[in-house]
Amino acid sequence: MTPARLRSPRFWLITLAALAAMLATLSLGFWQLSRASQKEALQAATDARKGLPALDNTALAAIKNVADELHRPVRLQGRWLPQHSVYLDNRQMNGKPGFHVLTPLVLDGSGVVVLVQRGWVPRNFVNREQLPAVQSPTGVVGVEGRLAAAPPRLYEFQGAAPAPGSSVIRQNLDLAAFSAETRLPLVPFTVLQLGAASDGLLRDWPEAASGTGKHYGYAFQWFGLSGLLTVLYVWFQFIAPWRSRRAAARRA
Repeated sequence: MTPARLRSPRFWLITLAALAAMLATLSLGFWQLSRASQKEALQAATDARKGLPALDNTALAAIKNVADELHRPVRLQGRWLPQHSVYLDNRQMNGKPGFHVLTPLVLDGSGVVVLVQRGWVPRNFVNREQLPAVQSPTGVVGVEGRLAAAPPRLYEFQGAAPAPGSSVIRQNLDLAAFSAETRLPLVPFTVLQLGAASDGLLRDWPEAASGTGKHYGYAFQWFGLSGLLTVLYVWFQFIAPWRSRRAAARRA
């Protein structure tokens, strides 16, 4: 590199811009790796909770911090309240549209009420208001599953939600609002019922993916872009000028 080139403002401007771009892309790559590590740790914690002993009625009623118990197995005894069942619309299972059926369960011996995501049923597309048959046995029943948050919300047009209590078919369900509507002492979480199909319901719940693969993919792209910027900078700022000077010297 010639001394004149080192004194050129254009050279240092390009150098600073290239360094800033390289550092930015490297930083984004490492950030994606950190996001992947966080999700791996979260998935490991979730898997560990799934392997813990199942909570019974007493242990579930005594939960203080829901976040620390999510995904933990439960084995409950209680009575269904089918008059408060809700059908969440536009939910899929195995690629087919239908309803997720939720029914409150009064825990035996405590009076605590938990909303159970019981399973999936197909929709009648000829008569969209006709509900499929779902059995809710009377008396004390056993429910096995795992603790879950409220059902995930789907996009809903403003004003499309029915008035509270006006329909058992809904797009979304807010636990606090539903508790106030039904006057049931609902706990602030749900139970995702597991097991074979029964009561007219399927329970092939999809396992949530950790999503780490996309973060590793993004990290690879950012690191690759940083490497490309480095190669282009070295080529156009050092190698290409050197080749030009060498070719000029040969012609002279």
